[in-house]
Amino acid sequence: MDNETRCKLALADGTVVSGHAIGARGEAGGELCFNTSMTGYQEILTDPSYHGQIMMMTYPHIGNYGAAEADTEAAHPMVAALVTRAFSYRYSNAQAEESLENYMLRHKLVGITGVDTRRLVRHIRHRGVMNAIVSSTDLDDESLLEKARRWPSMEGLELASRVSTGHAYDYAEGRGPRIAVYDFGCKANILRTFAQKDCFVRVFPHDTPLSDVMAWQPDGFFFSNGPGDPRAMPDAIATARGAIASGRPIFGICLGHQLMALAEGFVVFKMLVGHRGANHPVKNLDTGRVEVTTQNHGFAVDPDSIDTTRAVITHTNLNDATVEGLGFHAFPGLSVQYHPEASPGPHDSRYLFEAFVHLMDAT
Repeated sequence: MDNETRCKLALADGTVVSGHAIGARGEAGGELCFNTSMTGYQEILTDPSYHGQIMMMTYPHIGNYGAAEADTEAAHPMVAALVTRAFSYRYSNAQAEESLENYMLRHKLVGITGVDTRRLVRHIRHRGVMNAIVSSTDLDDESLLEKARRWPSMEGLELASRVSTGHAYDYAEGRGPRIAVYDFGCKANILRTFAQKDCFVRVFPHDTPLSDVMAWQPDGFFFSNGPGDPRAMPDAIATARGAIASGRPIFGICLGHQLMALAEGFVVFKMLVGHRGANHPVKNLDTGRVEVTTQNHGFAVDPDSIDTTRAVITHTNLNDATVEGLGFHAFPGLSVQYHPEASPGPHDSRYLFEAFVHLMDAT
């Protein structure tokens, strides 16, 4: 593949930058955001929570260890496009099955390299995440800017239905508690972690009636991560309320955490930039310990809206004091805004899966 094909990235605020095309040739749009992880680009590209977003990696060298199916969180890339400073066409890794370029070509994922990502990240941190277009087929600035401005806003957009499973299936048939997973875009490593705890894991589509799930007689509910605006998901919020009323233990991660908060009557807001990376410090308010965490979210729970008779803040972000975890009073439940299953990232927070299993065993 010719690696000198011109490509442009146009932001909705009028910013246009030029580079070279990587991966498939073509055009894609979405909300431009950035991830600060130094490794784990393939897990990031395949994380369903990134559906509809253009991913800009802040680490300059992307592709230098190739690609392998074992490092994916879904069957195919979920991001709309990839933006890098210095793309590596050659790789060095005994476990790699192909280059990242070939992986992108095979999955028709477009991208741009040769971009000053440091400048763009500073721009977004000041102006906020915004819609953008990546194109190697249309190089007219005004045309690209018009497309970026017309692209649907992430605010108010429901996307979980586009990444959820289409049918219920058993992921693991362990001897432990029976976990009903509501799939709003669940990462594979979450399911793997439950399986490692010897749980019986059944995954349900995002819109499965609660009565159908209850007929399976689960010991607990898990509300997964996923893309889009949780406030645009009234049916999922109603399902969370029903699960709460059942009295069974509930665990929520990322979007699932936000849905549980909304079900309890708390407020969720869209962040200016969001948190995306594998090195975010979070303080556990119960133990006082600081966990280095993997994060990927553009929405958060408003701390001032939390009714302390219904829930307590259990974790906070040490960078900006945003809510990172909740413990609930009215039912046996816990939720976190970050990703304790990692992939990529540290494993400081894996204890939360064990805590959920103990909740189910004790109920």
